[in-house]
Parts: sequence; structure tokens; C-alpha cells
Amino acid sequence: MAALLYMDAVISPNRSLSRTGLHVLLGVVIAFNLMLAVFLLVLGAPPVLPFLGLDVLALWLALRASFRAAERRERVRVTAEAVTVSREDEKGARVIWTSPTAFTGVDIDQPGEHEARVRLRIYRRRLTLARALSPPERVEFADALRQAIRDARAERHS
Repeated sequence: MAALLYMDAVISPNRSLSRTGLHVLLGVVIAFNLMLAVFLLVLGAPPVLPFLGLDVLALWLALRASFRAAERRERVRVTAEAVTVSREDEKGARVIWTSPTAFTGVDIDQPGEHEARVRLRIYRRRLTLARALSPPERVEFADALRQAIRDARAERHS
């Protein structure tokens, strides 16, 4: 029999630029650089041309890194027996953190007005969660996680 899930949340970064948008952006930058290169050739400044390619390369590398980072996933599952967090990075590597529900706590650290950190705690071990969410979303997530842990404990003790 499968254990009853009180929470099964998948958290992943949000990106506002799609793959098509990436191609369009790079196409526009390349077209602008080509027009600028022709203008510089007419003026007799060919030593500048390699630098026009470097900015396209830098932009492509930065956007590629951003898209790879968007492939990260964090899954939080709460059952009556355990709280399990599995993280998968862009390369497919997984890290799994498990703790008994009865002894797991949820902390919210708010050092600044626009900051918030959600942490699972068991004894002296801590795990920071939901980094991909905005600070208000982290607070909402922490409240939902606390409630899921409370409900799971209630099942276990009923």
C-alpha cells in the first residue's frame, strides 16, 4: 500500500525567455553586429571586427548557462513517515535528503525586508529549500510545508 502524500511539490526556476526567443535575440544581435561590421569596414577599422564576435559569444554563453540552470528541480514529499527532498541538477545528478516527519521542523529566516529562506531542520542538520521561488512565495511554501508536516504527524498519532 502506498503511503498517503501530504505534500508533493516540484520547484523549478522560471525563465521568461523561451528557446525561440533565444534564437530571435541572438539573430537580432548578430544582424546588428554584421551591419556594424560592414560600417566599420567601410571606415577602415577592421581590427575592431573580432570584438564584435566576442560579444555574441559572451551573450550566447550567458544565456546557455541560464537555460542549463533552468533544468534544476527540487521535489519535496511529505508522508507520515518521512520528509524527503530530492534535488536534480542540470547534469542529472541527484541529492536526496530524508528525515522522519515526527522530528522535522520548518524555519523561515527573514534577514531583510525582501529576503526569506526556508529551511528544514532536524537536530543540528539544516537544509535550505525553495531558492527558485520569490521571497513571498517562499513564505507561502513554508506555511504549506508546515501544515503538511502537521497533518502527517496527526495521522501518525491518531
